[in-house]
Amino acid sequence: MNHGPDDQSLDGLDSEELALRRMLHQAVGQIQPTDAVLEHLRRAVPARRARKRHAAIGMAAAALLIGTAVPALLHVSNVTGTASDPSVIAGHGSQTKEDKNSSTGPDGGESTSGGNTSGSVESKPSSSVPSGGAATPDKGGSGGSTTGATSPMDTPGPPATCEATQLGSATGSVGDPDATGAVYGTFRVVNVSTTPCTVSGDGTVATTAQGAADPTKVSSAAHSAGDAAVNLPDPSLAVSGLVLQPGAAYTVQFAWVPSEACPTTGTTTDGGTTGGPTESPSPTPTESPDTTTTTEGGDGGPSTQLVTEDGTPADGSVAVSYTTDAGSPTVTATVANACAGVVYKTGVLAETT
Repeated sequence: MNHGPDDQSLDGLDSEELALRRMLHQAVGQIQPTDAVLEHLRRAVPARRARKRHAAIGMAAAALLIGTAVPALLHVSNVTGTASDPSVIAGHGSQTKEDKNSSTGPDGGESTSGGNTSGSVESKPSSSVPSGGAATPDKGGSGGSTTGATSPMDTPGPPATCEATQLGSATGSVGDPDATGAVYGTFRVVNVSTTPCTVSGDGTVATTAQGAADPTKVSSAAHSAGDAAVNLPDPSLAVSGLVLQPGAAYTVQFAWVPSEACPTTGTTTDGGTTGGPTESPSPTPTESPDTTTTTEGGDGGPSTQLVTEDGTPADGSVAVSYTTDAGSPTVTATVANACAGVVYKTGVLAETT
């Protein structure tokens, strides 16, 4: 159905559109709001406004966090030597650290002799100061604060291990027996060189039975807590990897703890060949009581027999020698009147003055 211009209303709508408009108005004309609509609006409108405020506050907090965290991060990067420059990141320039140093005057202003003259250097301190914090002076260049810093790789290590040529003036001393018959001694070694060195090991202690001493009954052991060498230093005092300065010395102490006394009157010994004391035959009328005789040893050859008739102990001793871990020097101390027992030794001890 066609309508001419005269069929249109003042609103520019034709008759069909006006009819549709009236139908829509009639359809919704009977709709009435419920009693709870007003109460709902009273609650919903403030809630919507509160959500908008919270969103605005969250955006402002995020912007503040970014504005403070980025300059702080750049400042930390400057301190650790990173060539970070806010002006470069923002696209205000690409000058090097040398250019930035030359473009900053003594009073913090801009210098006219070379460098960047766009003014971006002056804005750098203000951009790197967190909100509410104190400004940190820029002393030129982003990496200037790390000048002269020591790398962990530059830390000097311990001196080299002591060589045989660096150790000398070795001495060994032996004390008198105590109430239990134990004898204590000390070995002392000096760094005779002009450079420090490190004592890498405890060295070696060896024993040698002499005279009437029975080598099968002479042994050595490392000193430990609770052993028979009660007067030796506590094992915890031993030092591993001792640094020995020029002219300084270290010591290794030992203790001889006898297990048997040397044989006396009426007995003979074979000097360590047959493995212990044996009974001496009675001298013939033609022999002197103090005569030294020989008998067949365990290896088929003659061995010297020490015969005593006056009740004194036989002449037996134990030579205790110490050799440094470098192989030299070697020093020896002799324990007299020793025929059977144990030598206890300590580790390296720092000499105290």
